[in-house]
Amino acid sequence: MKKRMSLQDKAEAAMKKAVRQVVENHKKTGRTLAVWKNGKVVRISP
Repeated sequence: MKKRMSLQDKAEAAMKKAVRQVVENHKKTGRTLAVWKNGKVVRISP
């Protein structure tokens, strides 16, 4: 029997999938990725 996911669980899963896709796309295209870390914007190289 499958466990039903709550709306919050579905939203979290969708966000994680979206982030994975963005990171993957940036790696493929060779673009840097800007993230927020310790109150500052940090660029991560592909």
